[in-house]
Amino acid sequence: MSALLSLNPWIALAIAGGLEVVWASGFKFVGTQRPVTSLLVGLTMLASFFFLWLATQKLPIGTAYAVWTGIGAVGAALVGILAYGEPATAVRLACIVLIVAGIVGLKLFSGVAA
Repeated sequence: MSALLSLNPWIALAIAGGLEVVWASGFKFVGTQRPVTSLLVGLTMLASFFFLWLATQKLPIGTAYAVWTGIGAVGAALVGILAYGEPATAVRLACIVLIVAGIVGLKLFSGVAA
């Protein structure tokens, strides 16, 4: 557990964001007829919150939360496009690029070293 607590906050945040993509994408498969899948999505959600909590121990909460939701939004949108056949319009892709630019900007100007 101490190794997790000493994890670089940006790595913890990246893990949290990646797990958010998994659970958000998994919502399509949650339901009373799929209890195992629903449990796995719930556990992934808890793990995502845990790594977000780890990141917030060293990063500003506003930065950590914005980056976490940004990773989740971009990742879920890309999963939707690539796996679920959702539209990949130019406007939608441009908005995804803007979210990524915001994530990069928050990382670069957070004042917390990598």
